[in-house]
Amino acid sequence: MKKFYRYCPLLSLLVFVSSAFAQNTAPDINEELWYKNSIIYSLEVGTFKDSDGNGTGDFEGLTGQLDYLKSLGIDAIWLAPFHTSPKLDDGYDVANYYDVDPQYGSPGDFAEFMYQASKHGIRVIMDLVLNHTSDQHPWFQQARADKNSRYRNWYVWSKERPKDWNKGMAFPGVQKETWTYDKKAGEYYFHRFYDFQPDLNFENPDVRNEAQRILGFWMNQGVSGFRLDAVPFIIDLPKTSAEKPEHMFELISEFRRFVQWRKGDALLLGEANVLPDENKEYFGQNGDRLHTMFNFYANQYLFYVMASGDLEPFRKALVDTKKIPGTAQWAYFLRNHDEIDLGRLTEEQRNKVYQAFGPEKNMQLYDRGIRRRLAPMLNNDRKRMELAYSLVFSLPGTPVIRYGDELGMGDDLRLKERIAVRTPMQWTNQKNAGFTSADKPFRPIIDKEPFSYKQINVATERQDPNSLLNWTAKLIRIRKECPEIGLGNWQLVEVGSPEVLAIRYNYQGKSVMMVHNFSKDPKQIRIPAQAEGDKELFSLTRNNKLTSANGGFTVDLEGYGYNWFRVGSAIR
Repeated sequence: MKKFYRYCPLLSLLVFVSSAFAQNTAPDINEELWYKNSIIYSLEVGTFKDSDGNGTGDFEGLTGQLDYLKSLGIDAIWLAPFHTSPKLDDGYDVANYYDVDPQYGSPGDFAEFMYQASKHGIRVIMDLVLNHTSDQHPWFQQARADKNSRYRNWYVWSKERPKDWNKGMAFPGVQKETWTYDKKAGEYYFHRFYDFQPDLNFENPDVRNEAQRILGFWMNQGVSGFRLDAVPFIIDLPKTSAEKPEHMFELISEFRRFVQWRKGDALLLGEANVLPDENKEYFGQNGDRLHTMFNFYANQYLFYVMASGDLEPFRKALVDTKKIPGTAQWAYFLRNHDEIDLGRLTEEQRNKVYQAFGPEKNMQLYDRGIRRRLAPMLNNDRKRMELAYSLVFSLPGTPVIRYGDELGMGDDLRLKERIAVRTPMQWTNQKNAGFTSADKPFRPIIDKEPFSYKQINVATERQDPNSLLNWTAKLIRIRKECPEIGLGNWQLVEVGSPEVLAIRYNYQGKSVMMVHNFSKDPKQIRIPAQAEGDKELFSLTRNNKLTSANGGFTVDLEGYGYNWFRVGSAIR
């Protein structure tokens, strides 16, 4: 029975994939591929809405704002960690995987939130931090106290300090080592992240079994999937090398088999900043590992083109990451809870991005990134903000939007490291931005111009038909009217201008095309007609129509302009 449990789900999945999805071909829409045409909204319970006046957001407050999220048009909420934690790394230092931190509410509050989210037709994805625990976790406390404890081998130990003890840090410039001596244990323990976050040992079958229990527990609470934190570090073998370790890719397959067996439409969204030739290992040759991954590789070149206007490296990054299994999907984003990682760029490219978006040292982080929100990076330039979000929503994958970015929220560089982009949500222009009735919120509200809560908030922008909030809601609606983006085949189209990106999607006889001008100057482009039915282009964003002449269409774009077109028919 055990063998059937482990391998039958994989067999059925492979049969499903081989029969329905050839490499790079579009699948039919069904419930198990809901992520193909969904909008994901990233938030932290503690910074979203406080219901009880203690200064910290909670599940009851989040539940009360589900109508807002539904009206925005999002399909899934991605929750940052909400487990009990010392909060030395904002919850990513987990002390109990099976509970809700009391400051966010009770398990009953979580259950009510899940019920109400389901009633609103909103799925819930939760952050799952499996690479490491807090050093306050009972597992680690028992492991360090007794070398004969069953938990000793749940972590990675060395009697002698390894030669690469100061290599492979996740946070260079802040971390000093990856092997730290524990006096109580009398040995060194391994940690990719901070020294209060010891890595779990996934070579140990007991750890793998426990990880599956955690996955199963939360799926049983109604969760639709998991954003797996730091996937390459979960599967690495640190004793092979801290900088270039060997990896246990089969571990991802085990996770996939387990969630597929327990819940057919469960999602695994991986955080894996890897090179294009490694993608197949994370997605699986047959799409039998991660369902989705963030396209960090293309994302870095996206910011480079935004900074420089040089489109070619971004075009190449899209092409280099194109070949993935048909069931798989990229996730695209502009900002998330972390820094913008620019580590894949050349030093010259990275410096151009720094100069444009993070010229001051306190705007930069870990010798590789920028710790700012999008609106301040773009100097609150509405045209460039629209261009950026129009682009991300039109790329071949699932769009992920960070809470508050639909308003144009700013950052607070006085806060430590990545906390600068994790300030409370701005709901109104009243006390504490309507986030809490407490005299003092647990984290400062942004109150300095031009991003003060007195101007940038939900209530104010709801009333303004031209606000960024209402523009974003409209863009989300348009994106949902274009399932070709998530499901279709795509190609880049030459339009006669090196500053304009044009991408076309075809799916079941329908086609859409999006064009984006990365120059501050107006551009006139020529879109070739590619099929017999390419007689007209109907703009979905500008409400106009173009007719084919001489085998193509002439399109005028203003500086930093964009347009979305449906090809051949105004109505699908």
